[in-house]
Amino acid sequence: MDRPKLEVADVFRRYGAAYRQEHAGSLSRGQRRVMSAIELCRTAALGGHLEQCDSCGHQRPAYNSCRNRHCPKCQSLARARWLKDRQSELLPVEYFHAVFTVPKEIAAIAYQNKEAVYGILFRATAETLRAIAADPKHLGAEIGFLAILHTWGQNLLFHPHLHCVVPGGGISPDGKRWIACRPGFFLPVRVLSRLFRRLFFEYLQTAYDAGKLQFFSSLERLRDPKEFTTYLTPLRQTEWVVYAKPPFGGPEQVLNYLGRYTHRVAISNNRLRNIDHGKVSFCWKDYRHHDQQKTMTLAADEFIRRFLLHVLPDGFQRIRHYGFLGHRHRQAKLALCRQLQGVVLTMAAVAPPLDKPDYRDVYEKLTGDSLRDCPVCHHGQMVVIAVLPTFNRAPPSTPP
Repeated sequence: MDRPKLEVADVFRRYGAAYRQEHAGSLSRGQRRVMSAIELCRTAALGGHLEQCDSCGHQRPAYNSCRNRHCPKCQSLARARWLKDRQSELLPVEYFHAVFTVPKEIAAIAYQNKEAVYGILFRATAETLRAIAADPKHLGAEIGFLAILHTWGQNLLFHPHLHCVVPGGGISPDGKRWIACRPGFFLPVRVLSRLFRRLFFEYLQTAYDAGKLQFFSSLERLRDPKEFTTYLTPLRQTEWVVYAKPPFGGPEQVLNYLGRYTHRVAISNNRLRNIDHGKVSFCWKDYRHHDQQKTMTLAADEFIRRFLLHVLPDGFQRIRHYGFLGHRHRQAKLALCRQLQGVVLTMAAVAPPLDKPDYRDVYEKLTGDSLRDCPVCHHGQMVVIAVLPTFNRAPPSTPP
């Protein structure tokens, strides 16, 4: 597996110190931790081990990862393990993909109140899907789904929205039947949109009345209840964007989709094109112009600012499960779903693993890429011959 020539870490190593100094008063502790983690990831500062090929003698250091969930280099194994768990939960039904987003005026409030408003976004979305699906006029069943928070667009600007992946059907109220969706159709988008808007406003107002929202800078006037009401009034009349993409072709396509979306960060390293002269260039897809591939160039300061817009609050769960996929009753509910559909699992599908495998074996099995093969002779295996200790110092600077 080829390593990208440029990395977000290179941007932080070159320009991060100046950014910290320039924005010392506005950087949060969480943003500082993310910057530091990405800068140090897979460098000598975090320690690791020395590997040697048992055939040609080639040696290489393998430094430890930072394991920060915002780091572009640290998601592959976590993604692979998460997908393995989801694979055992797939049902033999059509799957649907729905996206819930908010107007830019709400996004502005969300940026200053991330934890509160992200929580409202999850709650309003989940209750909307479950309520409309339970309505006998639509599906009349208990559904299950997972929701994934994304806060960025292709240009790295702030754009909070939820991606929901939903099996096409649910459990009847009496628990005795599986009720399937109509082929190619899940739930009416306009009905979803209007209930989502109403619930979101209810929960946002409740949070405001309880003093859980804070307003600064251009939004400072919203501390006045009358100004808050005036600000929201036009948004109550507009259509909020909820859309359903075409259904997936099958469980394999569901996994491929989840692999792209679940552990994604604001920008992957392979989108970077150039880092030089205080500027960062990266490729992006312009959805407003027929998904054209374009290149955007930003001042390094602006690139770092946009990247840090998407740092999540500490401990915030950006992937959540609901309905019959909720954590508390998931196994029992899935077993009921399969029983109602007449699905029989093989022993291999339900048997727990006997031993915890080596992470390199897990990585190869789930991604198809080997961490053991020698990159030079391609015949030997890399084996650990020494441990490299951690040490405290700043990461090596990349010359400008």
